[in-house]
Amino acid sequence: MSSVAQVGGQATSPAAAATDRFYPARRALETVAGPVAALLLAAIGFSIFLLLLGKSPTDFFALMWKGAFASTFSLENTLQRAAPLLLTALCVAVPAQLGLVIIGGEGAVVLGGLAAAVIALPLGGVWPPLVQILMAVAGAAAGAGWISITGLLRARRGLNETVVSLVMAYIGIALFNHLVEGPLRDPASLNKPSTYGIGDANMMGPIPGTELHPGLAVGVVACILCWVLISKTSLGFSMRVTGGNLRAAQLQGLPVQRLIILACLIGGGCAGLAGMIEVAAVHGRANASLIAGYGYAGILIAFLSRQNPLAIIPMSVLLGGIGAAGGLLQRRMDLPDATVQVLQGFIFVAILASETMQGRIAWFQPRAKG
Repeated sequence: MSSVAQVGGQATSPAAAATDRFYPARRALETVAGPVAALLLAAIGFSIFLLLLGKSPTDFFALMWKGAFASTFSLENTLQRAAPLLLTALCVAVPAQLGLVIIGGEGAVVLGGLAAAVIALPLGGVWPPLVQILMAVAGAAAGAGWISITGLLRARRGLNETVVSLVMAYIGIALFNHLVEGPLRDPASLNKPSTYGIGDANMMGPIPGTELHPGLAVGVVACILCWVLISKTSLGFSMRVTGGNLRAAQLQGLPVQRLIILACLIGGGCAGLAGMIEVAAVHGRANASLIAGYGYAGILIAFLSRQNPLAIIPMSVLLGGIGAAGGLLQRRMDLPDATVQVLQGFIFVAILASETMQGRIAWFQPRAKG
């Protein structure tokens, strides 16, 4: 009896894949073509939306390019916005290797930022680099601990990780608001409740020769390290086996529960680190500015990148550019601030549609000789 593998809902013979020497190239092309087609589809759909509003799609996309990439200032603004997105996308992409859909990174971001701010407060006068390291550890630990609760409930109780992580995000934001507006509030912060500031000495300065804070470099390095972990290590292989076939992983004796919890720890740690960087490099304190939707944008980026940590880098820059151009679009075209979020919604729907076509187009499938 010949063995048959299922790819995207279609039967695929391993023998055909072995004899078709062009199959790896077509498979790689399909991986790239899906997100590109989704972006084009989203652009077309959003253009129709703009026409219904009486606005010019050509003007919109021209201004978006200008506001995101056309000058040094706009490019630096784009990269600044991309920095936290690199890390929040990893909060989705790493657990996704095991087939988990974690969408609660927003809670890990805000609690990571809060933990980083709190740990810095009693350390006035301590060597700033040491304070920043401790802030990074505290932020990552808070994010890892928060998301690992979802992993624990999934592994030990079989609860749906998507629902649990979303509920945990709301709980995390509510806890953050309670602490910032209550016990940890700086009495001098009247209009915008905040914690006490971490001090100018403890702020992360820009990368030499640029206006970019080090969070961008941290995010890029994190993406590379996660790619190495997933693609080049036995641990990553175990994660991918578990994500491909949970029953087969259990039969092979893989520690599935520990892998689930570990993936959530890594993903949550990345999201918590994003919150720490926002505090240490941008805001200088923890306040409502941390609730900026970075965790939710990370979901879109992870899906656009097909959960590939290296692909997260350009997709984060793209989404960062869309956000950076929002103010210019609002001023020049008299569009509401939410227009950028509508565009992101079009992209998300399009990428979900493209996922349903993965493995279903005959041209991309292996062909047996003869």
